[in-house]
Amino acid sequence: MVDMIDKPVQDLWRIFRVMAEFVEGFDELGSVGPAVSFFGSARMKQNDKFYELAQATASTIAKAGFAVITGGGGGIMEAANKGAAEAGGKSIGLNIELPIEQIPNEYQNLSLHFRYFFCRKVMFLKYAHGFVVFPGGFGTMDEFFESLVLIQTLKQASFPVILMGSSYWNGLVNWMKEEMLGKHNFISPEDMNVFTVVDEPAEAVKIIVDFREKQGRGGLDLPSGMKKV
Repeated sequence: MVDMIDKPVQDLWRIFRVMAEFVEGFDELGSVGPAVSFFGSARMKQNDKFYELAQATASTIAKAGFAVITGGGGGIMEAANKGAAEAGGKSIGLNIELPIEQIPNEYQNLSLHFRYFFCRKVMFLKYAHGFVVFPGGFGTMDEFFESLVLIQTLKQASFPVILMGSSYWNGLVNWMKEEMLGKHNFISPEDMNVFTVVDEPAEAVKIIVDFREKQGRGGLDLPSGMKKV
């Protein structure tokens, strides 16, 4: 009987915790300006080429005037926060409570902490003007495919989704073309245009800046040395 009484009460308190996470997230991120969310493996080592690529990409994007948002942990997240912070940009971490504790990286100049994955995901999406996705595991794939679903179903305004590192992503992309599209017709040809595979930071930032300008939301420039076409 006690358990039957306690559980509805626990559920009510859970609703308040969820609301509190949304309120804090909206309040803290509402004024950060245009931002780009970075995703990728927390297991990436500092001497890995993709760690270095994420750091360079985040630095380039920060210099173009975008805030950088990550999950706040290690690996690719740390690299992106480091690149943004060292470039003098806004470096935001959306940290998550996990059974194996995630240690927030030291390169965040704005840190938020979440208990619920779905609240955190809303923050990644709501304030992003682009996604940059580096090699990663299940969590990275979840974030990548969820962004495709939301854009495909018009639940989220279209924005650039960029896969960094063709050597990692080409196998998946080819499978999507051959199996999802070619053999089974589970997706439409235009769905393959929702994302772009690139290898250079300059390519990523140009796609994001050009898209923003086409949407009539200018005010950001390519970093020095990069040319518009």
